[in-house]
Amino acid sequence: MEIIVLLIIGLSAGTIGALVGLGGGIIVVPALLFFGTYTAVISEVSPQTAVGTSLIIMIFTGLSSTLAYLKHKTVDYKSGLIFFAGSGPGGIIGAWINKFLNIQSFNIYFGIFIVLISLLLMVKSHLKPMSAVTEKGVRRTFTDPAGRTYTYGFGAITGILVAFVVGLASGLFGIGGGSMMVPAMILIFLFPPHVAVATSMFMIFLSSLTSSAAHISLGNVNWTYALALIPGAWIGAKLGSYINMRLESATVVVFLRIILILIGIRLIYQGVTGS
Repeated sequence: MEIIVLLIIGLSAGTIGALVGLGGGIIVVPALLFFGTYTAVISEVSPQTAVGTSLIIMIFTGLSSTLAYLKHKTVDYKSGLIFFAGSGPGGIIGAWINKFLNIQSFNIYFGIFIVLISLLLMVKSHLKPMSAVTEKGVRRTFTDPAGRTYTYGFGAITGILVAFVVGLASGLFGIGGGSMMVPAMILIFLFPPHVAVATSMFMIFLSSLTSSAAHISLGNVNWTYALALIPGAWIGAKLGSYINMRLESATVVVFLRIILILIGIRLIYQGVTGS
């Protein structure tokens, strides 16, 4: 039963993460904490173990979906490497901060973070890009299968600073960071949506390597759970990438943000009440 539940968690996280560029950790961490604390399905896990184990899964989710997106030539790997210059160190610092959180404080902070992310997903479609692309900094063009050409770009320092914050949240909460990076790429840097999601998954793969390495050194990985989660996450990431390239993800985002609000409120309640 334990293995089946972990496979389902991995599959759900991989599919949703690759579909909308979240990475899947925002599903894995609350699921591990819930099943480990309030059911007898799996053994109890600490916030540190949930985060460390989640980041191991993010490596495989990010790699699987990146390979799928590369076939469609939607990964801007040069921009992804620049972003990684910020997200990599941010992830290591986040992993270090994480070790000071107990279950109550982690639930409160993570719950608030999830609610904020769900609100961001709510208003994202109503926001307009901040400004036109300037000639300075990194500049890219992309032509989609329909023949539409997009011009986008960013200042290297700005991109690295934004990615640092994303990496910090990734190492702290065990998430991929795409929940913040994708909107930033679309609204601030004018990335085409499909390129933003694909490039986000590439950055998640890279930053998860450094963040998970930090958590491994701290002994925060349950390898049994990780090995059970990886197959589902790998298959789910392929499935999510496939759906992303063929369907509008608006319906999934609506469903996801409702679930995230409920999860966030529940985590805050658990942290405040200790129950």
